Amino acid sequence: MNDDIIARIEAPRSAAGLIGHAAAASALAEAWRSERLAHAWMLAGPPGIGKATLAWQFVRFVAVGGKPGGEGGGAPVGEEPLATDPHHPAVRQIVAGAHPDCRLVRRSHNARPPHRLRTEISVEDVRDVGRFLQHTAAMGGWRSVVVDSADAMNANAQNALLKILEEPPPRTLILLVCHAPSRLLPTVRSRCRTMHLRPLSEDQVAAIIAQQKPDLPGADRQLLARLADGAPGWALDLAEAGGLDLYQNLIDLLESLPALDAVQLHKTADRFSGASGESAYRTFVTLLQWWLARAIRATAEKAGGASGEAVDEVVSGEAALTARLTQPGLEPWLKAWEKVAALTLRADAVNLDRKQVVLNAFFELASAARG
Repeated sequence: MNDDIIARIEAPRSAAGLIGHAAAASALAEAWRSERLAHAWMLAGPPGIGKATLAWQFVRFVAVGGKPGGEGGGAPVGEEPLATDPHHPAVRQIVAGAHPDCRLVRRSHNARPPHRLRTEISVEDVRDVGRFLQHTAAMGGWRSVVVDSADAMNANAQNALLKILEEPPPRTLILLVCHAPSRLLPTVRSRCRTMHLRPLSEDQVAAIIAQQKPDLPGADRQLLARLADGAPGWALDLAEAGGLDLYQNLIDLLESLPALDAVQLHKTADRFSGASGESAYRTFVTLLQWWLARAIRATAEKAGGASGEAVDEVVSGEAALTARLTQPGLEPWLKAWEKVAALTLRADAVNLDRKQVVLNAFFELASAARG
């Protein structure tokens, strides 16, 4: 699981290009051209929407001097505001994680066995950035630091970063990838220029899936994009985890409510046992909470007089199923959502049995469906 998390954090710097976020990319390029580039930027928005990809595209752009092929120009690479020549030596070094003037700050591993991935970015990780910035740029240009994600920093790490933000060395660029800016100290936020990024369109997400998973059928790409709600990172995780099959399994179980298909429910819950079942369990629980939130939103809109189809279907018949199950109204489903959310959080905190978590979640759904 630790390797999967690290791979997801490090993947954006090797992305071939940027799809979406054109306005933000243009603003960064214009800030560079103005020669009044802010030394620190916070790229804020929901997880998985491409904030880190945008950050690394800008790091590449700065590393080659803001020109497609570097200081001397080069091969045309399209019309993206931050596009760079993928064959430029500096770009190749960044993709390989070997550029001496670029640094990624993420959660590190504990120094002592069993060397698990820390739950936070520690003060030691940020102090290492301070030491890195004390040295002259090896390539004679800018030094860049990407913190992914900034809201994972503990209080001591944030205070250490604050000292860097207050007196940054010349020609330094610090990019904070941030899912929840409210978790950062106000003093940290105040020293960054903030860009709020929005989820991508369904077609943009599908295009990114096609780029990363060209062997996936087009219909599957579109359904994954719908499930991902504008977050291509989540869409790619779903593709890896068999998300479409898990969602179909979820809908099949919901079809039996308010009764419960005990045999099918136990069979599903058994899939999540052991170390090999952890990824599928987390994907399934996330999809369940996503379905719940969408069902509640559709019910609230209907109660408010909205017309039209309640939900965009991923599985045929899903809209009718959602309408049937939510007939009792909002209150029982809001209670179910709160209880399922609390249950999954408690499961992570005290390592509850995954099978029991899934069974108890569906007991709550059955109760909501009965009203």
